[in-house]
Amino acid sequence: MAKKKLVNSETDKDVYVFIENVKNKRRKEDAKILLEWMKEITGKEPKIWGVSIIGFGKYSYKRKNGDEYEWFNVGFSPGSKHLSVYLMYDVNEERELLEKLGPHDTGKGCLYVKKLEDVNEKTLKELIRKSDRWEK
Repeated sequence: MAKKKLVNSETDKDVYVFIENVKNKRRKEDAKILLEWMKEITGKEPKIWGVSIIGFGKYSYKRKNGDEYEWFNVGFSPGSKHLSVYLMYDVNEERELLEKLGPHDTGKGCLYVKKLEDVNEKTLKELIRKSDRWEK
């Protein structure tokens, strides 16, 4: 039987203390806003995963090699260069929504935003809603 891996696992660190310690003032304020949006959308309480990711919800998955992992349903990290929004699907497949979003960069399951005020709130919330593994 494969062991459950603990990579960036859920912690008991205080989310609110973590946000208050964010040095970049803009990231701190944006993190507070995004925290409330994600709480409202998910209905879940935030948890710190690893060192610097705020995640909502939790699910388990197994890779082809049998290794098991736990991960959050949606989350974000207030980094020094941008907010990283973690979504549990390939965000690049959402071309229509991304065109409406405003300035951003993407990875496969990540959305990078420099300033929350520069993106369309309704569109970002829709992208967050699509990371829909809340009950799995």
